[in-house]
Amino acid sequence: MRTIVYADGGCDPNPGPGGWGVVIRAETGTIELCGGERSTTNNRMELTAAISALAHFPEGAAIEMRCDSQYVIKSVTEWMKGWKAKGWRTSTGPVKNVDLMQTLDALAAKRDVRWTWVRGHTGEIGNERADRLAAQGRREALAAPATAIPMVTPAAPVAGLTATIPASAPSASAPARLTGTAALAAGLASAPRTTSVPVDLALGPEISRAAKAAGLTAPAFVEAAIRVALHLGPEDFARAREAAKTAKAP
Repeated sequence: MRTIVYADGGCDPNPGPGGWGVVIRAETGTIELCGGERSTTNNRMELTAAISALAHFPEGAAIEMRCDSQYVIKSVTEWMKGWKAKGWRTSTGPVKNVDLMQTLDALAAKRDVRWTWVRGHTGEIGNERADRLAAQGRREALAAPATAIPMVTPAAPVAGLTATIPASAPSASAPARLTGTAALAAGLASAPRTTSVPVDLALGPEISRAAKAAGLTAPAFVEAAIRVALHLGPEDFARAREAAKTAKAP
């Protein structure tokens, strides 16, 4: 029996502050997750919602993922296979939001996921609730002190290429205990402890270019890369790294 999951995300304005929400209809009851970022895009929030939902489940779980985003549904069911065959490229250039796309692909590959598009704002209870949770995530991101989300706020300075990574901290205002990718939201409601991670200065220009292309600050990009590696785990990370090297090879 598949667990029904609703995932939604949004940004207002786009780009700008955004949020994502997830409603999981588990056998033991409804589980709700949400989070947000101060500087993001609508599509990134839609993808983050789906990622956060999948990360909540163990490998092998049977899920029906219901999204009102054609971008998410078609990316997974129609476009992703071709992108991967071309080294995560389209006919016009690199795949947009490739960091999130690769994370979504890795998570979905280890779960039995049925992707279902639902029309938004038509009264479907789960979808409407996920939409409200996304709005809540956006509000919480905006309300949180800048020091609570150093990797998200666009004003966060680059202190000599030393990335400040939030330490894990539970959020009292989150709708449910967050796990996996969704743990990012846990740090939004209260200021977490942080630690500095030194980065090779030689990577500076490349990080700056990649961050600009992703629409993120350099610290936010570094944190996102670390989170992707943690979510993938050692084996999948090694495979993804080798795939990236192959794709870049002439």
